[in-house]
Amino acid sequence: MRLIAAFLKLVRLPNLLFIALAQLLFQFCIYHPLYKGTIPENDLLHFLLLMFASMFIAAAGYIINDYFDINIDEVNKPERMVVDRHIHRRWAIAWHFMLSTTGVILTVLALPFAHKWYLILANAGCVVLLWFYSTNFKKGLLFGNFVISLLTAWTILIIFFSKLSLADATGSNGVAHAPFFRISFLYAGFAFIISLIREAVKDLEDIPGDQKYGCRTLPIVWGVNAAKLYSIIWIIILLGLLIVLQFYVMQFRWWGLIVYSLVLVVAPLIHILMQLSKPLNTAQYHRLSNWTKFVMLTGILSMAFFYFYL
Repeated sequence: MRLIAAFLKLVRLPNLLFIALAQLLFQFCIYHPLYKGTIPENDLLHFLLLMFASMFIAAAGYIINDYFDINIDEVNKPERMVVDRHIHRRWAIAWHFMLSTTGVILTVLALPFAHKWYLILANAGCVVLLWFYSTNFKKGLLFGNFVISLLTAWTILIIFFSKLSLADATGSNGVAHAPFFRISFLYAGFAFIISLIREAVKDLEDIPGDQKYGCRTLPIVWGVNAAKLYSIIWIIILLGLLIVLQFYVMQFRWWGLIVYSLVLVVAPLIHILMQLSKPLNTAQYHRLSNWTKFVMLTGILSMAFFYFYL
């Protein structure tokens, strides 16, 4: 049982469940209401295969990240280490390859190769990106943060592109697919920006270990104040977009969604913004990182309102 618990901790089970939740909400609260009566017969099976593919690829990414981060984690979060304490490094690398391979195979099974081959290559590319993120990108200036943010947005976009191609959404039938296109990229954009903010806050939290082992993250290269300003700018951008969106939604009288967004998305973002303006220690940065996870969760949960509004 202890080994199973350690494995679930290694693959970040709550994060995997979050990916599944986001894709399930997207499938049943956005795609189904928009396309009721025209959904292909095998769509549910293909969706489930893609969902598990996303979870397995993400789990493999978490494993390889911990595999290459042993020294840094001994400084930043020794109490949360699994590799080399509960699971041997050789087993960790084996699980990485098994989960990555299974994720790509499930993607092949979920999608028709003749028409969606580029999505299969994209998911295989995610495996490669996660490997190089763990070995190189995360230790550099900003690029690793953008990679993780793109991969976070991809958990929404992979489902969108499995239903439609970009040509379908923007071509002669684009008007019919416009609501699906707008909502999909709205949530993918939200996931991208909030992930950028969280990665920047995590860099602030992880300064001791990153500095000791030669990482060139934003707070180390440009300083803590520059990293905080970077985070604040992205929060202001996200807040501005969300407030504009609230005014747009008012014309549809979706008051429940508006109140929910203001209380559980906008207000916590303002709290994070205010906290970043103060001097903080490592524990406080960790709490802010959890706040960004909370905002990501509440933002994704807002998809549930579309089940009633569409």
